[in-house]
Amino acid sequence: MNCSECSEKETCPGCEKIGGDGKCVIAACAAAHAGESGCESCHFFDGCGTSEQLFREFKALGIEDMPEITYLNALPGHFINLEYTLPGGRKVKLWDDKRIYWGNQVEKKGSDRCYGLTADENYLLVCEYGCGGSDPEIVCFRRRKK
Repeated sequence: MNCSECSEKETCPGCEKIGGDGKCVIAACAAAHAGESGCESCHFFDGCGTSEQLFREFKALGIEDMPEITYLNALPGHFINLEYTLPGGRKVKLWDDKRIYWGNQVEKKGSDRCYGLTADENYLLVCEYGCGGSDPEIVCFRRRKK
């Protein structure tokens, strides 16, 4: 973990301050694998068990026009926390603005919309949206199997 290279270093509370309470899935993963090959084995480099598992989980959702996921980024909650309108009209946000999540954005095949993918240790989300995150819709929100 090299916090000086993190794009969120100015707003992130930092691994020391959060005391391992799970606000950063990247720090939690690194702590869980301490003593192994370190962060060099993290999904930001050449892949690890965590990223490979997430790739499989996203693929298993069976979303036909979603390209295969081969890379995940560390994304701040405030960046990916879109507001969704539920069927009853209620508006909700699903993520914590102060956490860091695994995620990616991929183009929806045959469309001008994108898929946004987000995961933490408990949930997977696939949403679709227009330019700049406009008109977001939940495609799948599912608890991860442990």
